[in-house]
Amino acid sequence: MAISQELYPSQDDLLYEEELLRNPYSLKLWWRYLIARSDAPFKKRRTIYERAVKALPGSYKLWYAYLRERLELVRNFPINHSEYETLNNTFERALVTMHKMPRIWILYLQSLTEQRLVTRTRRSFDRALCALPVQQHDRIWELYLVFVSQKGIPIQTSLRVYRRYLLYDPTHVEDFIAFLIESELWQEAAERLASVLNDDQFRSIKGKTKHRLWLELCDLLTKNATAVSGLNVDAIIRGGIKKFTDEVGRLWTSLADYYIKRSLFEKARDVFEEGMQTVVTVRDFSVIFDAYAQFEESMLAIKMEALGSDEEEEDEEGENGRMEEEGSEEEEEDVRTNVDLSVAELERKILHGFWLHDENDVDLRLARLDHLMDRRPELASSVLLRQNPHNVEQWHRRVKLFEGNPTKQILTYTQAVKTVDPMQAVGKPHTLWVAFAKLYETHGDIANARVIFDKAVQVNYKTVDNLASLWCEWAEMELRHKNFKRALELMSRATAEPSVEVKRRVAADGNQPVQMRLHKSLRLWTFYVDLEESLGTLESTRAVYERILDLRIATPQIIINYALLLEEHKYFEDAFKVYEKGTQIFKYPHVKDIWITYLSKFVKRYGKNKLERARLLFEDAVKAAPADAKKPLYLQFAKLEEDYGLAKRAMKVYDEATKAVPNHEKLSMYEIYIARAAEIFGIPKTREIYEQAIESGLPDKDVKTMCLKYAELEKSLGEIDRARGVYVFASQFSDPRSDAEFWNKWHEFEVQHGNEDTFREMLRIKRSVSASYSQTHFILPEYMMQKDQRLSIDEAKDKLKQAGVPEDEMAALERQLAPAISDTPSKDSNRKVGFVSAGIESQTDGGIKVAENHEDIELPEESDSEDEANVEIAQKEVPAAVFGDLANKRKDTEADEGGDKDGESRLGALERIKRLKKV
Repeated sequence: MAISQELYPSQDDLLYEEELLRNPYSLKLWWRYLIARSDAPFKKRRTIYERAVKALPGSYKLWYAYLRERLELVRNFPINHSEYETLNNTFERALVTMHKMPRIWILYLQSLTEQRLVTRTRRSFDRALCALPVQQHDRIWELYLVFVSQKGIPIQTSLRVYRRYLLYDPTHVEDFIAFLIESELWQEAAERLASVLNDDQFRSIKGKTKHRLWLELCDLLTKNATAVSGLNVDAIIRGGIKKFTDEVGRLWTSLADYYIKRSLFEKARDVFEEGMQTVVTVRDFSVIFDAYAQFEESMLAIKMEALGSDEEEEDEEGENGRMEEEGSEEEEEDVRTNVDLSVAELERKILHGFWLHDENDVDLRLARLDHLMDRRPELASSVLLRQNPHNVEQWHRRVKLFEGNPTKQILTYTQAVKTVDPMQAVGKPHTLWVAFAKLYETHGDIANARVIFDKAVQVNYKTVDNLASLWCEWAEMELRHKNFKRALELMSRATAEPSVEVKRRVAADGNQPVQMRLHKSLRLWTFYVDLEESLGTLESTRAVYERILDLRIATPQIIINYALLLEEHKYFEDAFKVYEKGTQIFKYPHVKDIWITYLSKFVKRYGKNKLERARLLFEDAVKAAPADAKKPLYLQFAKLEEDYGLAKRAMKVYDEATKAVPNHEKLSMYEIYIARAAEIFGIPKTREIYEQAIESGLPDKDVKTMCLKYAELEKSLGEIDRARGVYVFASQFSDPRSDAEFWNKWHEFEVQHGNEDTFREMLRIKRSVSASYSQTHFILPEYMMQKDQRLSIDEAKDKLKQAGVPEDEMAALERQLAPAISDTPSKDSNRKVGFVSAGIESQTDGGIKVAENHEDIELPEESDSEDEANVEIAQKEVPAAVFGDLANKRKDTEADEGGDKDGESRLGALERIKRLKKV
């Protein structure tokens, strides 16, 4: 065969060919030759490559570049092209020397995978694994698994490859399981997944938890129940239920679904029932119950559809059956000996007419579904009680579910009192016993109700109050049935103190039950006292009260009730002794009611007959009382002295009361003292009380109030000077800015009764007091104090009001009293900020106008500067150079103004003042 001319070396190739002839084993020369002919046709380059690898068969660089070019050449050809076979042969020739190079194997295997040559590819993968070291197998296995996962690869081939791979790397078992599930090999998938769950050292490379893997196994087993065998599915799922408590409801439904798929419907019902009886959360219960109800509904629907389709067949079978019966009457044949009959026919003939063999069980299924729905509240209650069996409220709710069914209620109560531990109970455990006894009582069975109560009082409760409530409920039941004597006996039995022997035995055990402390229960004793007062005698009632006092469990109310009982039966001295005991037992504030009741009852009983004893009682009561509780006692004491004693003693009591009560009550106490003194001794007597009150250290507010009342008193008596003195004294406690009422009253007083001097003195005192109270009149923002901004007083106040600064009340009062300026405006006449007037503002451009105040006293005008008009002051003009440009501006301004006005503007301040006075 002739060689093509284009394959011969050209003139340009001669240089490389000569070099190669001299040194044919130089990789560098061959590589330079290939680079130089990179644009040549592949046929020529192939020839160069073949010559190069023949000369250097161990060069990885040459083989790799050659194979890459051949791969790029065949990429656009169909896989059945002849070039692919040439490529495979080239790879085989390369692997003779390159069998330790994983990259060459990878290129070869990828090419074979694309060519879909299953057997050749599988064998090539095996050869690669045999040729390469084990450290590089992971690069081959990655491609191998991709190859066996392709469609069209035989399942057995894929299984064997995956099993070999797991021997190399067992951690990728999840990939194998996923492949098995995808290939619908349920049996081996379940076995592998079960083995993974049994391996405690397994760690998922995909981050799956044991819980998730367990759920996947359950789903796999239940959805493919008929395809998986050899595994104890029941034990596997129950193990998951015990181990994983988060998805208990789902696992129970999975187990039931497994039996449903295997057509074991009764077993599935048992699983549903067991699940509802064991779960402890409402969510899991709802999952199981909904699945159970859906199962029953679907079974019922399927049965009804089957019955509808079989009606016609049953009619035909009925006619055939009647004919067979007629024949059987003629010939009685034993069907058990007939071997020609099928199993179905044998069952039909033997079990014909038997109710269990009746296929029309729709009514039974409907009843079963209704029964399940009716049981839902009871089952839900059981779930809540499994969460906490000591929850008393849940037991009461469970009993309410069985209203109208006393038997179920009794069973529930029996179970409740057996289950609930009083020491761990949530709620009041004694209410279960009470409700249990009331159930018997409502049905007229009093004997059993007493048995229940008798058992209940023997239980060791957490608190004494629970046991006392039981005894009270028992006694109330006896009272409802008119057994008064038995009720009293019960209370006597309940309040009996345990014997010394019993106490010693309990102390030896070290665990003291509440029954040992029951005899000190206040609730029990108060109920016992009420019963004795209603049903017993006076002696028995007194004995109960005395027993309460001996046990030192009495309350102030019990003391008062005991005393009132004795008073009703005319035992007054005994009642007072009870009050005495109460005052000795209790302290303030609890003894307050006892003292008030005791004193009022004693005064009402004896009046003036035992006045000294009453005084001693009042003194003791006042001595024991704190300051804030002494006022009512003192008033009661003073009332006693006014009614039955001496007026001087009453005044003494009032005087002591004003010193003993707290400061906030002293004013009201002094008012009462003054009112009683004025009524008994007359108004003049109250002067010394007023003076005492003012000097006693009252708060400033109360001193001012007392001074005003004192001044009104003196004014009513005609003592004007004394009243004025009181006003002067009280002025130091009255800020004119906040207490205008006081100063208005003084103002009215001076207008009516004063003169010019006294009015001036009032104004002086007012200013003095205002100055002592005030700190600053204005707080102006900084921008208001700039030199180029001149504000008047009114403008400044407006700005302050807008800024939220309150107006000074004293300044407003001064502005009222001060004479106003004349209406003639002047450029420099406004008052400058920063000057506080004492009543009169100096003006520069007008006369003084008197403010309109009809109540002001006219005073003669006096002037300290009468000779001011005769004073002559020399004036000298300021040089114009001092003012600079301002002087020129001034001249321009004066040129525009009139002559007279111009003359006035050049006058000095003193001259302008003199002219204003002449006018």
